[in-house]
Amino acid sequence: MIQEDTVKLLRECDSGIKMGVASIDEVESYVRNKEFLDLLSVCKHEHDKLKEEIQVLLDKYQDEGKDPNPMAKSMSWIKTNVMLVINESDETIADLMTDGCNMGVKSLNKYLNKYKAADEVSKDITKRLINLEEKLAIDIRKFL
Repeated sequence: MIQEDTVKLLRECDSGIKMGVASIDEVESYVRNKEFLDLLSVCKHEHDKLKEEIQVLLDKYQDEGKDPNPMAKSMSWIKTNVMLVINESDETIADLMTDGCNMGVKSLNKYLNKYKAADEVSKDITKRLINLEEKLAIDIRKFL
């Protein structure tokens, strides 16, 4: 049960990181404010570091990880591109990124509660990912 919950939690973190990095990649070229762009870049870098930690653990369990839900990824892409066509501004991007962070925090907390038997290392990674998402949402409020 511990190993099963651990792998499932790591897979959800893997999926969430992929979704977050893809979202940052989608909007980076539209950001005008250097400070905002720097915040996104730092967050992306931190996501990549967590991704490496997760990959080491997934390899240990001989698991390939998990890609984001194709429907969720498509809907995110559509929403982002429609919103940017309507209003290509840092405010719009901050709004989209805040929504994404909030969804990530909600999902990760749900999985943390669902996979209670996961090992402490995986729970710690999940909590660090949650903290990254929360911090970004707070840091970009000034651009809303």
